[in-house]
Amino acid sequence: MDADLTFEQLVREHQSMVFRTLLRLTGSREHLDDLAQDVFLRLYRALPSFRGEALITTYLYRIAVNVAQDEWKRRRRDDRSHISLSDETSDWEERLAHPDRNAEQKIEEREFQQAVEEQLQLLSKIERTILILYHQEERTYEQISYALGMPIGTVRTHLHRGRKKLREAIQQRQTNERRPACQTT
Repeated sequence: MDADLTFEQLVREHQSMVFRTLLRLTGSREHLDDLAQDVFLRLYRALPSFRGEALITTYLYRIAVNVAQDEWKRRRRDDRSHISLSDETSDWEERLAHPDRNAEQKIEEREFQQAVEEQLQLLSKIERTILILYHQEERTYEQISYALGMPIGTVRTHLHRGRKKLREAIQQRQTNERRPACQTT
């Protein structure tokens, strides 16, 4: 019974992190509840063998990444495309920008955010995963290394390459958007 309470506390404490991470990794709210349930089910099954060598959050990230990878494989089988992380159904308070910015700045910021999210989905799965864990989830190199089961140097290489690809893709997109349309006379 005490173990159940402990597990229930783990779920309560970490469910928002698990949902957020899965959403960012998969780019879709579709099946998000099922994926999160799968993460916690795997955690529950693995707890008896958990040795405490790492933080429980690091262990959860590893499980969440594995579940997201399984989802990517399932999608590939289903031939589904990635969906933007933008979600128009979220609370309006969360979408409002700082009151000092004008409408044009808000639109530009939103378009830039959408461009980043779209380009993020075009990166390789490992680059996307590492960028999300490092920049959005604020995990350390060590935590990412442990969660993904790869050397820290490899994590740094993928992070560097992912940043470079993302930066170049966004710059290219902005350049293309600024070009005037060809006019025929």
